[in-house]
Amino acid sequence: MNKKVLLIEDDAQMSAFIVEYLNAYNFTCQAFDNPKDAIVELRQNPSYDIVILDLMLPFMDGFDVFRKLKSISNIPIIISSARGDIGNKILGFELGADDYLAKPYEPRELVLRLEYILKKQHSSKITLGDFVINKDNREVLVDNYPVELTKIEFEIFIFLVENCHKNVSREQILHATSLDLNTKNRTIDMHISNIRHKIGDDSKNPHYIKSVWGIGYKFVG
Repeated sequence: MNKKVLLIEDDAQMSAFIVEYLNAYNFTCQAFDNPKDAIVELRQNPSYDIVILDLMLPFMDGFDVFRKLKSISNIPIIISSARGDIGNKILGFELGADDYLAKPYEPRELVLRLEYILKKQHSSKITLGDFVINKDNREVLVDNYPVELTKIEFEIFIFLVENCHKNVSREQILHATSLDLNTKNRTIDMHISNIRHKIGDDSKNPHYIKSVWGIGYKFVG
């Protein structure tokens, strides 16, 4: 499947060239010259894999765009800018940029850096049924909609997912997470109930997390 790239670049010639070049390397690239439109796009369509962000943009400063994108999703971002001085690079990396390419650069280098970042991210990414999970970022998407889980809820959810179709006991959940070892069963059940609610699972007839009588739970995807 082609990886989806969100390109924010106001130079029309540069933008068209990048889109055409990336398409040749099996990327699907959607370009925006107005950063406000790109922000709306990411909010409405969180299925993008990575962002290429210019800094010199109309309407908004590139670093403000960066912050806004990160407030929506912890998506990887490569900064692509003519502002190649060390001060801008330091600020970019301090904000959490995954890479910083100073213009001009060879387009093949952009492809290589995209592939490297996405390969590294893929190792911590789980796609299962309706779910896309990033273990490094503690990010969960259900049908492309983000789900906010607490640290403990995420640990429990990951343990269930990684043991998909297996019965797991409350004791196993307890030892696989950072829960206190004196945690009562009803506390684990409460966390499961919260997870079900957040992922849209019907507690009376759950589709994803099944109760297993006398044992515990089973994630069925």
